[in-house]
Amino acid sequence: MVALYRYGAEFGVALTEEHLALFSLYLEELWAWNQRVNITGLATRHAVITELFLDSIIPGPFLPSQGSLLDVGSGGGFPGVPLKIIKPCLSVTLLEPNSKRASFLKHVIRLLKLGDIQVVRGRIEERREGELREKYDLVTARAVASPVQFMEWCGGFLSPQGFLVLFLGLHPEKELAACEELMKAHGLGIFRIIPYLLPGKSRKRNTVILQKR
Repeated sequence: MVALYRYGAEFGVALTEEHLALFSLYLEELWAWNQRVNITGLATRHAVITELFLDSIIPGPFLPSQGSLLDVGSGGGFPGVPLKIIKPCLSVTLLEPNSKRASFLKHVIRLLKLGDIQVVRGRIEERREGELREKYDLVTARAVASPVQFMEWCGGFLSPQGFLVLFLGLHPEKELAACEELMKAHGLGIFRIIPYLLPGKSRKRNTVILQKR
């Protein structure tokens, strides 16, 4: 976890010994489960640290430390579980349709002894907007759908002043341009664009944080 500590510091994320201990447990359990259940296709532990753990927490310094978070299509828990680790006061809901991955998430939550976090098995497109209307202060997803589709599904779930986090590629302006009408419809404006390069990668990425005005 020394690498995660060092990389995190470069992005303004101060990780404590307690954080690193939780990430270490998380990594080993993820690695063990991945031998029999397809949690992630990454081939090395270092790739998990950089491409999943680090990528998930990079927006952390710009996000609230309290409130409710919905992580859509959570998979192995990304970015919801890493954000919960560094921001323990968040109330987190992990929405995951796959039964085996949902079981893994429940197991990890027990193992890491995380409180105020739940796993809901299901798909975001099947959730009734009325039951989730303006319920969450923070909505995240990684590689679940296009930004347009994600915004269509989740824009109405944000509370006033809430944040929608998009993990985008090299040219976020093109993807955001396609979302312009939806952003207006949901009252969303750009709060911050975070350009970054993950260790060992040659292609830049961008995390975009939108806020409901």
